[in-house]
Amino acid sequence: MGFVVGYILGFALGIGLIVGFARYQNIRSKRRTNLATIIAALARMTVEDSRKLLPDQFYPSWVVFSQRQKLSYISFPPKYRLNIQYDIRVILKKRPCVQILPHSFLTWLNHHLDKIWPYVDEAASEIIRNSVEPILEQYRPAILASLKFSKLTLGTVAPQFTGVSIIDSESDEIIMELDLQWDGNPNIVLDIKTKVGVALPIQVKNIGFTGVFRLIFKPLVDEFPCFGAVCYSLREKRNLDFTLKVIGGDISAIPGISDALEDTIRDAIEDSITWPVRNIVPILPGDYSYLELKPVGTLEVKLIEAKELTNKDLIGKSDPFAKIFIRPLLDKTKTSKTINNQLNPIWNEHFEFVVEDVLTQQLTVRVYDDEGIQASELIGCARVPLTELQPGKVKDVWLKLVKDLEIQRDQKNRGQVHLELLYCPYSTENQFLNPFDPDFRLTSLEKALKQVTDDGVDSTDPAKSSSQMKKDVIIRGVLSVTVISGEDLPATDLMGKSDPFVILTMKKSEQKNKTRVLNDTLNPVWNQTFDFVVEDGLHELLILEVYDHDTFGKDKMGRCTMTLTRAILEGEFTDIFHIDGTKSGKLSLHLKWTPQTIIKD
Repeated sequence: MGFVVGYILGFALGIGLIVGFARYQNIRSKRRTNLATIIAALARMTVEDSRKLLPDQFYPSWVVFSQRQKLSYISFPPKYRLNIQYDIRVILKKRPCVQILPHSFLTWLNHHLDKIWPYVDEAASEIIRNSVEPILEQYRPAILASLKFSKLTLGTVAPQFTGVSIIDSESDEIIMELDLQWDGNPNIVLDIKTKVGVALPIQVKNIGFTGVFRLIFKPLVDEFPCFGAVCYSLREKRNLDFTLKVIGGDISAIPGISDALEDTIRDAIEDSITWPVRNIVPILPGDYSYLELKPVGTLEVKLIEAKELTNKDLIGKSDPFAKIFIRPLLDKTKTSKTINNQLNPIWNEHFEFVVEDVLTQQLTVRVYDDEGIQASELIGCARVPLTELQPGKVKDVWLKLVKDLEIQRDQKNRGQVHLELLYCPYSTENQFLNPFDPDFRLTSLEKALKQVTDDGVDSTDPAKSSSQMKKDVIIRGVLSVTVISGEDLPATDLMGKSDPFVILTMKKSEQKNKTRVLNDTLNPVWNQTFDFVVEDGLHELLILEVYDHDTFGKDKMGRCTMTLTRAILEGEFTDIFHIDGTKSGKLSLHLKWTPQTIIKD
């Protein structure tokens, strides 16, 4: 009997141990799975994710999240076969690709950069002096008489490369991008002289920099070292911090000098080495002028309007204006006029920018509140990659404004800005393509532009001839607008109806027309046509404001704002437009353009 009881207890204990062990293993497996999930999530963490965890004031500038460590190999065209071992012995071999371990490559690169840094410092300092000093002089503030380097060394601390990638490119080039981080101890002293003759030695200290450098090895050749020249450029400037100090004094004691110098230094860096600028270092004898930066086209930007802007003023409303640029240089940035006391401003301004690299450049818009003598306050910003534009085709866009372009997720509604964009690449004919005609037949506008070219404009300079054509052509004609109907208009009366009518206004000429009032309807049908004589169609705006008629006045529902570009190019079209200021209100319109083109003498 005791044997049986012992057997049963032992069996039960064994089963219990097995169940317990299995449960422990399940718990352990679940913990390890959760840990692996967390680690995988951390590996995928981006700058945007990290900024959600850390407020801006606690976010370190040196934090770098690079996707470039994923490089497993570099592919070379079969014609150019290099084998790079761990010790980076460069040997010509007949292999179609090069295997590189990223960590080993970066370790090797940083190790040897530390060893050769004194020589790099000497050579780089001379290059920087020769290339940056003329640009510093070019951007020299008006309050200064001269601005030159008296000392320039990069110090004893070498930069560290934190990532590497190879960019797909043409068959006769290799493009490498290197993530770089540098907290250096350079000895940089600027000798400046003010207009009143005061000399100030300014020291640049505490430089902290993170960014991406691009190296282009081109053209690839059969003789060692297998490429003719190297182009280098700062592809992306992520962070640049530095301080300025008057040797033997405090620069803050001189009003305006510190800010002016900081802006000058940043502009000089942007203009001298930031992509698409590329500096060429010949390796083998030859003519490499074709590698230099050259304009490839122009971007026409019409700043139309903005809506629902954040109010930055305690009394009244914001006084918005916009700054627009492709390259953030002072002389390449366009500034709009200020619209006072308005959260839904209409600017109707036209700007032109030179495009140097369609694949990487972006148009940036920053909207500010003008604070008078105080510094303007940023309302929001937005940008459009030029790759989103089709050459010769007008693009009408509403861009959501955000606080920071690096973090696109912005829960706060800062408003939107309305742009019309047209990218015109330079071509041998210097003609515009009709964006609405698949056969690319010439429109009346293009015929006028072509006639100007044939009449003697210098077509050897694409930028000059294009600009001259646009200045000499006035698009004049008659715009016929048929207000067909409205749909889903908001109810403004107690009975759930409205008495809608539309006021049509030409912004520049201030011509106005008005539809009849239709009583007790949210889906009115007007079918009324109005003609406007337009003197300058390329710079005119049509504004349609929808109102509810009341016995003692009128209540505004919303508005539609549009350029005449589409009507000029298409000639005639019918479309439905959303009424800004309403939830779902729409206007059905028919527009017809009857042109009369005039060429200035």
